[in-house]
Amino acid sequence: MAAFLLRRLANRLVPAVLAGSLAYLLAAVALDPRAGYEERAPRPPEAVIDARLSALNLNDRTPLADRYLTWAGGVLRGDLGRTRDGEPVNAELARRLGVSLRLVLTGAVLGCVLGVILGACAAARRGRAADRLITLGSSLLPAVPVFVLAVLLQAAAGKANDVLGVRVFVWVGESTPGTSGGAVGALADRARHLLLPTATIALAQLAVYCRYQRAMMLDVLHSDFVRTARARGLRRRSALLRHGLRTALVPMTAYASYTAGLLLLGAVFTEKIFGWHGVGEWLVDSVARGDVNAVAAIGCVSVCGVLLAGLLSDVLHGVLDPRVRRAA
Repeated sequence: MAAFLLRRLANRLVPAVLAGSLAYLLAAVALDPRAGYEERAPRPPEAVIDARLSALNLNDRTPLADRYLTWAGGVLRGDLGRTRDGEPVNAELARRLGVSLRLVLTGAVLGCVLGVILGACAAARRGRAADRLITLGSSLLPAVPVFVLAVLLQAAAGKANDVLGVRVFVWVGESTPGTSGGAVGALADRARHLLLPTATIALAQLAVYCRYQRAMMLDVLHSDFVRTARARGLRRRSALLRHGLRTALVPMTAYASYTAGLLLLGAVFTEKIFGWHGVGEWLVDSVARGDVNAVAAIGCVSVCGVLLAGLLSDVLHGVLDPRVRRAA
């Protein structure tokens, strides 16, 4: 198992390095940090602008290869550079990443688990009302963009608050300043703020996993090993859970790694719409400001997130499929 994971890690490292480098190069070519200084009133002298940009490794008059080597050397030392305002990128990234992880991990886990359960249930009840209802829902949800889904949930929550006469749902920011009730009250307030953005990400993930899991389950419903389990006396539900579901989950582990990019994209829109000051909001603001180092750092973190998702899928693949362990 360890040898299998090491091989998979080695295979993923080269594309990850290339993707991180490409993130920096695209940001350095496409963004214009000089414009932010030139638009100030009064405008600083050209020499002052050049000196400031050079100190931050943002000077577009420095050859791109030199800027890339300076940035890459800093990354190898664990230094992601400084923002356009001169603040360390590492500190801001750590703060923002903590905010995003609370949102993304919760939504991803809920969406994955519920999608797998609903997909398996739909396949087991193929042709029945439950199957048709789940299939319809999982077909409609992917057609709704994440930002539209977020707005719809906000509208529904607002209507629910009006009907109940109590502000049950809140969705702006991470918490309400000055919340009473001590630690318990603060925790409950954070949970209320987390509910709608988490539901947005979870619903987007749920639809994708549900359709794929249903298709995988349908492939194994009438497989020889399921029929053999039934012939040995297992009931249909037990045979499907113990043998069919486990086999159908194996391709889902590979599929999960490919949805990591979609998950990160959905988090960008979700954070911006719900006022969460995480990595997604920072990315949008940094692109608007031409902050090359910040955008490159977020790109590197996204690459690492996809890499970790791939390694997690490899671990789950090895746990679910004994052939992987034997081959390793």
